[in-house]
Amino acid sequence: MSVNGINVFGVVGAGQMGNGIAQVAAASGLDVIMHDIQPEFTERGLKVIRQNLGRAVEKGKLTAEAMEATCARIRTSTALADMAAADFVVEAATEREDLKFKIFRDLDGFCAPPAILATNTSSIPIGRIAAQTRRPAQVIGMHFMNPVPVMKLVEVIRGLRTSEETFQTTWQLSLAFGKTPAEANDFPGFIANRILMPMINEAVFCLYHGVGTAEAIDTVMKLGMNHPMGPLALADLIGLDTCLAIMETLHEGFKDSKYRPCPLLRKYVEAGWLGRKSGRGFYAYA
Repeated sequence: MSVNGINVFGVVGAGQMGNGIAQVAAASGLDVIMHDIQPEFTERGLKVIRQNLGRAVEKGKLTAEAMEATCARIRTSTALADMAAADFVVEAATEREDLKFKIFRDLDGFCAPPAILATNTSSIPIGRIAAQTRRPAQVIGMHFMNPVPVMKLVEVIRGLRTSEETFQTTWQLSLAFGKTPAEANDFPGFIANRILMPMINEAVFCLYHGVGTAEAIDTVMKLGMNHPMGPLALADLIGLDTCLAIMETLHEGFKDSKYRPCPLLRKYVEAGWLGRKSGRGFYAYA
């Protein structure tokens, strides 16, 4: 399959977001290269993909043959230079500016001149990332929601120098993946996290100030505002380190005190209470 000339799709990062992006790309018919720094990380990512697809087979939403065909389209790599074979690469690494900058400098050197480099960043301005490369016209934000195979939205974010061709290719890829793209302009946090993260942060302040327990705060938001998940449980799912990183990007980007991360959020992250992935966040997990 080819989408706007894209045949091979690269994903940098095999974690929670990366393996989900690899799954939807392979399910759409593209050949996928899924990269991470250690073989155990890519193996874990493949295992999660197989589990996700296996559940779809059990529910009758997917045939076993389609599952095997999807998995067969994914190859793993621990060498970033392998992305030279990709026409389009999405970076889905940890939300750290220094790490993303290095990945984009390296990808710019390895990838063919026509290749598009996208970032799944939750909050870092696209123009800042694009400036690390010699191809800013081919750098774009492609922000998937978690969990990627389930959530329909993809924020497509142009940097100041992103070309119309790059934007249209990314938009068409989003549609090919079965997603609904929404265009956002290049501001810290874009649309989704500029709205979501201050809400989560305020919920943490409510807990910090003793306004209510975590359970009470989440119950109010679920039953009173019809949210499918309370903000503190959602923060645990996202990862408290990611929430803190996004709030710090908003605070630094806008210089506005309303984006100041709650001290309790920082304390939990410093203690290693990162949410579901560490077994403890605002809730304890088995």
